[in-house]
Amino acid sequence: MTKRPALGCLFEIVETLVLTLIIFFVIQTFIAQPYQIRQQSMETTLEPDQYVLVDKLTPRFDPYKRGDVVVFTPPAAWQQSDGTPYIKRIIGIGGDTIEIHDGKVFVNGTSLVEPYVYKEDGKPQATEDPLLLGEWVVPEGELFLMGDHRKMSADSREFGTVKIDQVIGRAWLRYWPLDTFEILPTPSHPELQSPGLESPGLESPGLESPELQSPTP
Repeated sequence: MTKRPALGCLFEIVETLVLTLIIFFVIQTFIAQPYQIRQQSMETTLEPDQYVLVDKLTPRFDPYKRGDVVVFTPPAAWQQSDGTPYIKRIIGIGGDTIEIHDGKVFVNGTSLVEPYVYKEDGKPQATEDPLLLGEWVVPEGELFLMGDHRKMSADSREFGTVKIDQVIGRAWLRYWPLDTFEILPTPSHPELQSPGLESPGLESPGLESPELQSPTP
């Protein structure tokens, strides 16, 4: 008589474990997954050893926008041996023309306002064009991505645009350490809602070209 209840209890435990694993798999695959920051390329928005939650669900009906921070699989030649994905910010979407000169980023001829860029001595770090390409036209279905810490970021300036199907999801919540808990804000870039007021050929005074350092993902 004692064997049946014992077997029934064992079956319930196994059933609960299997159900838990299925729920975990569904959440990780289709809804959200945690991601540990391992690079310096998104400082100071995101620091090494912080954790963010990556949203995989809403991009299915809410397309990626300029300013979103995304986790993605880099081009094959830039992948790390342990398969760690990259995390960067979307600068340009399909159809955009991106230019970099005079230490600034221009989207469709308009100087991009970037309050998130890493600061040196209290001033936003200048953005360099390491390969001196000057201009990129973003194909439909692809994204132009850069890290907030420009001198420490290997990004679309070097490996080009990234297909949207290589994006794992949108980083939306920093949850660890607890004292850094925050929903990551996405800049609205109102300057891009109207025709560019600043000519790409104009020089911006007071911006110095920084020395390039070894980039990180």
